[in-house]
Amino acid sequence: MALQTASVYWPVQMANIESQKKRIQRSAREHDENRRVQSSVKTHFRNLEDAVKDGDSDKSAEAHRVLVAKIDKAAKIGALHKNNAARKKSRAARTLASNK
Repeated sequence: MALQTASVYWPVQMANIESQKKRIQRSAREHDENRRVQSSVKTHFRNLEDAVKDGDSDKSAEAHRVLVAKIDKAAKIGALHKNNAARKKSRAARTLASNK
């Protein structure tokens, strides 16, 4: 019996060992959650860029605060590497500074 994973990105696995079947399911769940978190970070970065483009400093500051919180949380749970998170936060700060 083939075990179907939760993710559309991963193929159907043919594990025979029960613990490996569970591991495949867990890996698929974790992969999907990481993708959701990464997508959320990208969405919030676009929100920051839009706020900066509009020239609204209050909206930009709020968008930056929310984005940094999302990035920190993503790095904490392991969805982003800490250096990747630092680079994204630096880029966000530069984007916010370009508004002033």
